[in-house]
Amino acid sequence: MHKKIISTLMLTGFLLGTPSIAKELAFTAIGDQPYSSNEAFRQLIVGINQHPSSKFTIHVGDIKNGASLCSDETFLEVRKLFDGFEKPLVFTPGDNEWTDCHRASNGSYQQMERLEKVRSVFFQEGKSLGQQTLRVENQSKLMPKFRSYIENVRWVEQDVLFVTIHQVGSNNNLDRQIPGALAEYQSRNAANMAWLNNSFQLAKNKKYAAVVLAMQSDIFDSRVPAESGFKDFIQNIAKLSASFKKPVLLIQGDSHQYLVDQPIKNKAGQTQENVLRLIVPGANLVEAVEVKIDTNKKAIQEVFSFSKYSGK
Repeated sequence: MHKKIISTLMLTGFLLGTPSIAKELAFTAIGDQPYSSNEAFRQLIVGINQHPSSKFTIHVGDIKNGASLCSDETFLEVRKLFDGFEKPLVFTPGDNEWTDCHRASNGSYQQMERLEKVRSVFFQEGKSLGQQTLRVENQSKLMPKFRSYIENVRWVEQDVLFVTIHQVGSNNNLDRQIPGALAEYQSRNAANMAWLNNSFQLAKNKKYAAVVLAMQSDIFDSRVPAESGFKDFIQNIAKLSASFKKPVLLIQGDSHQYLVDQPIKNKAGQTQENVLRLIVPGANLVEAVEVKIDTNKKAIQEVFSFSKYSGK
């Protein structure tokens, strides 16, 4: 009985502790870099380090371009760059570092072998990357059924729940032509939906002021086929955000062009007003976005505000 109580407390956010509440919170969002120039990305990191108001950085994946080698050396070079972040860095994987590595231009790797390498290089249970670290909860620790998914994490900052889910471009790896891809998609999608449901339940139970949810995929990319690998997520986030009622920010990358919009619809096909989406610039746009959150504001466009900058 004692073990069961402890397990239940863990799943409802016991390890997150008591949040500190403040009027405004600032953090940085980036993605799809470095693509062609490690030096340009290094300069961006310098610029991020010089923003004193930013508490931490979220990188939404794609740490190389889609036509380059998925080698151990590439991953280790990026890890060294990541070590240059003075404040905490939270990373969620993109398709370029594992799902697309079967391509000849990428080195004809096996997808799952590269994913395990990404996990070993960039993830450690209980804490983020960066010279200063955040204490995080990992799905792999809290949900034994999904013990492989160390990359799905969450943490609380100033009454806001931050969550990452491992959802990637290339249609979320829903590809019937690649051996093993369909089974991989189904397993990871189940883990993502469980993590999403549990996290929103936590946010409701703890009465958090907002939820920020980060992933790599642009879920409404025009290249997504009719059999969308994002269907379950789109349906689920609409339902969960409607039930939560408070502000929700989705942070995505993959399509490289900076965008702020409201693409999530409710059951009636109308805009889900409490959900805002940010797509971060990337690839040749070596830029960061500083995100400010003020939960005392009423309109969603005022709760979340954004400013872009480069490292130059």
